Amino acid sequence: MSYRWLKWLILWIPTVVIGLWEYVRHAFLLPYVSMELGNWLAPVFVFLITLTLVRRLFAKLEAMQDSLKRQQVVKAAFEEREQLARELHDGISQSLFMLSVKLNKLDRAQSEADATKAMEGVRHTVRHVYEDVRQSISNLQNALQPADSTWLQSIHRLSSELEQAQGIAVTVDSKLYDGLLTNRQKVELLAILREALMNVQKHAGASAVTIQAEHHGALNVPVPAFSCVIEDDGKGATEEELQELGKYGIRMMRERAKAMGWKLNIGPSALGGIRIEITGGGASG
Repeated sequence: MSYRWLKWLILWIPTVVIGLWEYVRHAFLLPYVSMELGNWLAPVFVFLITLTLVRRLFAKLEAMQDSLKRQQVVKAAFEEREQLARELHDGISQSLFMLSVKLNKLDRAQSEADATKAMEGVRHTVRHVYEDVRQSISNLQNALQPADSTWLQSIHRLSSELEQAQGIAVTVDSKLYDGLLTNRQKVELLAILREALMNVQKHAGASAVTIQAEHHGALNVPVPAFSCVIEDDGKGATEEELQELGKYGIRMMRERAKAMGWKLNIGPSALGGIRIEITGGGASG
């Protein structure tokens, strides 16, 4: 039996029981059962039905909810594992490969100047690996933060991480209302923002990033429309380069947006770098 049918049965069974009792009482039992006694018997019948049939339906409903929660926990763990694998492949493994190349250059250095230059490249790569490891650890810690923390606090936490790691100035202009976003929307949108900022940190060569988010149109609808735009003033990239640079990050953002029914557009920014726009809710939500 489906979850939907269980809910409908729990809702309708007491109503049907009362209706049948009233029909039987007025059609067949009026000569034998007084009006006052019949009024007393109606809640008794509903109570007995609730103890027997409806109680079993509630037990099945709770079991289905528990199963759904377990599936959600497993799915969340799988998604975090996938994200960590993407980060390791896209950041740390590539940096370690570059480190091995630079160590080979150091071994083949013919002069002290060449050795010094190669050693500086090794130091730079080691620092980059260190930053990637810190970012991965930070992402795992953030994944454990409560989903109901305020939206603006979460955005500013991401901004502070980027500023501390790379010295990139982040400007946040958010007009999203916490109460109009579900917990899942907050989690997924934050994950996309985190991945976008990570790509800026790794590939953009930017000095500034802006984040603008707002709701649009009517706010008294079930799923209000919203948009979120991330722009940087970095070196930019072509579509082919976007697919090559951080391809796992781009794919993850697209997959998350698609799963939520959102639209994600990536293109050139008026600031000179890359512009990422996420739109959702309204007709697309």
